[in-house]
Amino acid sequence: MTDAKLVVKDLSVDRGGREVLHSVSLELHPGELTALLGANGAGKSSLVTTMAGILPAKSGTVMLGDVPLLGMPPEAVRRQGVAIVLEGHPVLNGISVLDNLRAAALMHSRKDADAEVEAALSVFPELRERLQLAAQNLSGGQKQMVVVAQALICRPRYLLIDELSFGLAPAVVVRLGETIKAIAARGVGILLIEQFTTLALSLAKRAYVMERGDLVFSGTADELRSNPEILHGAYLASGKRAAG
Repeated sequence: MTDAKLVVKDLSVDRGGREVLHSVSLELHPGELTALLGANGAGKSSLVTTMAGILPAKSGTVMLGDVPLLGMPPEAVRRQGVAIVLEGHPVLNGISVLDNLRAAALMHSRKDADAEVEAALSVFPELRERLQLAAQNLSGGQKQMVVVAQALICRPRYLLIDELSFGLAPAVVVRLGETIKAIAARGVGILLIEQFTTLALSLAKRAYVMERGDLVFSGTADELRSNPEILHGAYLASGKRAAG
């Protein structure tokens, strides 16, 4: 199943008594980085957290190859090969960086866990000298590295990243962008939610744009770059709605 696609079909989700996703369909491919763009409140986070098993769906399907993922708890979705990097780089503040990484490796045997932690540290060598530091004392960029490393330790076939650059310095954003591009080159499919559309489209092969719970664009990143009015329209529509 190394070539299995991750396919979302007709996915609808309710939050707080209202429907926030309306029959959304998309697909991700192995080794391909896909951007998911749109204004705040468009439904992007609801989509990826539902795909990861965190939010329940009202209707629709999420399939990894021939395996249905909806209804599985998040840990079971991770075991199938779909890991999420949540917005705001949430780490386990009260424990060390090393224990944060070991916590993500509990799904593996001890030998495999040690190997996966070591592999993650090879991706983020900046963390080696901070392994005994309490995670709460890291910078925002270092916390994001920890959270991405935790996801990698799960051996994902697909990685869902919600706001890679949120609150981070430009140099750190460039570093993380290069890292996820390299991860995709190793065969991992990536869905990237990113506030900086220029960054997202420079990394992605394909792109989707969401507006008020609907997909309003599906195509290549090059096509979206060539038609900036699509993005402008999605953000403008959200602004008008907020103002109203």
